[in-house]
Amino acid sequence: MHNIKEEHKLRVTQVYQYIDDNLDSDLSLEKIASIALVSPFYFHRLFKLIAGETLLKYITRRRIEGSALQLIHTDDPIADIFSKFGFQDISSFSRTFKKFYEVSPTEFRNQNLHKFSKIRQLHSKNGQAYPTLEKYICIIEEHKKWITMNASIEIKNMPEMNVAYISVMGPENVPAAYGKIIQWATPLGRIDKDTRMATVYHDSFKVTEAHNVRMSACIVLNQPADPSGEIWMKSIDAARCIVGRFEIGIHEFEKSWTGLFIWMNDNGYKKAEQDPYELYHNDYNTHPEKKFIVDFCIPVE
Repeated sequence: MHNIKEEHKLRVTQVYQYIDDNLDSDLSLEKIASIALVSPFYFHRLFKLIAGETLLKYITRRRIEGSALQLIHTDDPIADIFSKFGFQDISSFSRTFKKFYEVSPTEFRNQNLHKFSKIRQLHSKNGQAYPTLEKYICIIEEHKKWITMNASIEIKNMPEMNVAYISVMGPENVPAAYGKIIQWATPLGRIDKDTRMATVYHDSFKVTEAHNVRMSACIVLNQPADPSGEIWMKSIDAARCIVGRFEIGIHEFEKSWTGLFIWMNDNGYKKAEQDPYELYHNDYNTHPEKKFIVDFCIPVE
């Protein structure tokens, strides 16, 4: 069982996308296993081995985390949110939500009125008490100054991009995924001075534990390609985006994202449902200061 076939890894990757697209629908084990083209018994074991949690736990977590983001980023009534994420009634939604975040959906929304940063994550998510209001405001001002000094920001219509990708859980697994993509792309002649890489964030660090955040390491394709081994194909949809251009070190990504979300809220923009992503314009290893030249892209409505 530990020698998982590549085709089964790809099927689980497809299942992740199906779940994301159908959180309001029937996501029974039987339904999901039929999509993966394996028996429910085998898929239950396969999914837990790859994802590190059962299918039911994963689906429940995705639904709750998705609803948490809606509470943070929108003013939608709670009654609209729980049905959007597949809960049958408000009581079951509230009970499940409180078990996960230790507060009710209403309390969670009230505690996260500043809608951009994991600075205000619940105590249960990061093990630290909230900063005082004075310190909190100071932190926000520091992020605003960081954005002003380090980013060029504009609203752009970003084109559709066809990509080859590997999805992984946890930021610590992203470098190895890029290594595999480069190893696949090089002999095919798809690596040159104009090659661009991108990281797509399918979860948010605001509401998801870091080791559970799913990301796709991507290479942008100029020509179509077929799946191979762990490499899969998809499109990043065209979208109207807030695009922040940064030249930063590897340890400056978090405050760059935080600052850009602050800018989004300060300027009255509303995040769209499409996943945010990073688009890289250089190989940081060749930069004299080992810095990334990167666009942070937040799709907005």
